[in-house]
Amino acid sequence: MAKGYWLVKSEPSVYPWERLVKEKRTTWDGIRSFEARNNLRAMKKGDLVLFYHSNEGKEVVGLATVVAEATPEQTDEGDWSVVELSAKKALAKPVTLAQIKAEKKLASFGLVKKSRLSVVPATEAEFALILELSGTKL
Repeated sequence: MAKGYWLVKSEPSVYPWERLVKEKRTTWDGIRSFEARNNLRAMKKGDLVLFYHSNEGKEVVGLATVVAEATPEQTDEGDWSVVELSAKKALAKPVTLAQIKAEKKLASFGLVKKSRLSVVPATEAEFALILELSGTKL
């Protein structure tokens, strides 16, 4: 089965990359967009995830792995889902939103096209290019 690639966003003041590294694993919850929820539901164990600091920083800073597929979020707010993510490694150098927008090959990337969405898919080529821009090897 083909590996999936994703990007998740979090404001550093709410849940920074460093906290995921310290905790090693987290439940990715609180998603309140149907499209982002559906993206969570499409994630498979072993998929790779780019971790993006939104609002403050506006840069991809780390890599995570999906360690548990979507389950219902325990809430009375509707039909929402969560996944479990595990920190894999920090990027050698962050990749800024400006760098991503300047790269023609990333013009269709979800972070650019659907900038308000907190969970977006990435193609293998988009994922590889972001790693290349960061100087990071898997």
